[in-house]
Amino acid sequence: MRHGKKFNHLGRTADHRQAMLANMSISLIMHKRITTTLAKAKALKKYVEPLLTRSKDDSTNSRRVVFRYLQNKEAMKELFGPVAQKIGDRPGGYTRVIKLGHRQGDGADIAFIELVDFDENMAKAPKAAKRTRRGGKKKAEGTEAAAPAATEAPTAPVEEEAKAE
Repeated sequence: MRHGKKFNHLGRTADHRQAMLANMSISLIMHKRITTTLAKAKALKKYVEPLLTRSKDDSTNSRRVVFRYLQNKEAMKELFGPVAQKIGDRPGGYTRVIKLGHRQGDGADIAFIELVDFDENMAKAPKAAKRTRRGGKKKAEGTEAAAPAATEAPTAPVEEEAKAE
């Protein structure tokens, strides 16, 4: 029976699962975005979020606790350096899982998991104006801004034809 066992075992032994999640955490920290199956991405989110929270407090104890999980010096430098600076003021929710569809071979759900603060595309994207289905007042075509543009356009080709003759 599996009473009270709420995490996904991912079809692996405990040691294999811990090693896999540690390796995926290192890859996520180093590359800021990785593509994997949806189940692994969700399991990784639960695994890496507490480590990211620990990195905000750069103390010897925090470094030791995180190193016990990661076992990688380069990932530790990256985590306690640039990553900790960017997520310092965020109260949680450091990662984002986005579904990509199904894998061709076995039909597994594919997703990518990324660090939220390091996605330049989402940060720079301007918010589009909210579109509604209500009929509002539309600008009249004969306004001052439209009139000069309409009168200037026909005169320019006429002058060019005169010069050509």
